[in-house]
Amino acid sequence: MIRAQSLTVITVLGWFTLSQIGIASPEPYQPTDDAQVLERLTFKASDPVVRELEALRIDLRRNPRHLESAVKLATRYIDQGRSEGDSRFLGQAQAVLTPWLNEPTPPPAALLLRATIRQNAHEFNEALADLDRVLDTQPTNAQAWLTKASILQVQARYEEARRACQRLARLAASHVLLGCLSDLAGVTGQSAKSLELLRQVLADSALSGRERIWIATILAEIATRTGAIREAEQSFSEAVKVGLKDQYLLSAYADFLLDQGRHRDVVSLLQSETRADGLLLRLALAEQALKLPTFQKYTAELAARFAAARERGTTVHVREEARFTLALLHDAGRALPLAQANWNVQREPADARILLECALAHKNRSAAQPVLDWLNANHVEDFRLRQLATQIQETTF
Repeated sequence: MIRAQSLTVITVLGWFTLSQIGIASPEPYQPTDDAQVLERLTFKASDPVVRELEALRIDLRRNPRHLESAVKLATRYIDQGRSEGDSRFLGQAQAVLTPWLNEPTPPPAALLLRATIRQNAHEFNEALADLDRVLDTQPTNAQAWLTKASILQVQARYEEARRACQRLARLAASHVLLGCLSDLAGVTGQSAKSLELLRQVLADSALSGRERIWIATILAEIATRTGAIREAEQSFSEAVKVGLKDQYLLSAYADFLLDQGRHRDVVSLLQSETRADGLLLRLALAEQALKLPTFQKYTAELAARFAAARERGTTVHVREEARFTLALLHDAGRALPLAQANWNVQREPADARILLECALAHKNRSAAQPVLDWLNANHVEDFRLRQLATQIQETTF
């Protein structure tokens, strides 16, 4: 893949791959009857997205063995899934790619997109295996290195993630390299330098909308963790002003507002975003704080969704289920093992926080030890995590 093509893919997928881990989307339900109508989508024929997807579908039907057409359609499905937080689009993307994935040697483009789909499903090791196959044949594939760095960071394999980022130096635009490295450095004790670099990147007027959202959100999250609340608010606002719907941005901004006690702002932000479980959870948390009657309805809805996910044996929602169980059901005994199970899969600041909160509520210092070790070993700068750690260490249970 030549550099221009790599950057095109990064523009389409980069924000998605770096940011979607940890976001709870509705789990795909697989009906046993092909005639069963699950839901009638509200898309209108005049919707530009519908027209674009239909044009891509028509192109693929005319050329059913044309890989480039399949990749375009699958990529658009993935992008739509990111915007809407609807994993059914990811299922559609995988279905489009299936003929190539069933080949003895799948083409790298199909493997790369399957890695993204698997990343979203928290099948991290399987996604890494796909990416390694891509890189075996295309060692200069920038998107593969970027996605690999993102997954390794989520698994707290920071040195490997850093090496993957560094491979972008000769393969991608400088803002992609700086975004990758700064996101990583912001978790491992170099927040000040990360913020400085990200401010410089964000000043580049040539950034695309998606790239601006990506950089601004990384900056906002690092600023939040270091207590730079005004800069965090400014950066979140800059990302929102881009005007492109993004589930990760909505979740991160809602969490920021919840921590600031701005519950009415959360309701205003998310009142029409009840399809994605993670966003519904944050809306319910805000409405609980405001003592609004709809909070009970949302709590019941979330309980049903998490129960259905457990029956299907899926684990994508575990962080959100732990948060739901602790903060809305007030059941620390049930929430703690969920938070521990989640920590075994992903290790981001939000995963650390829910485990510390559960350990504290359940009065179980030993349960918090893995996070305490992670905090100290990696010099993590996060004032809320440090407050929780201190509280746990100083409390007599």
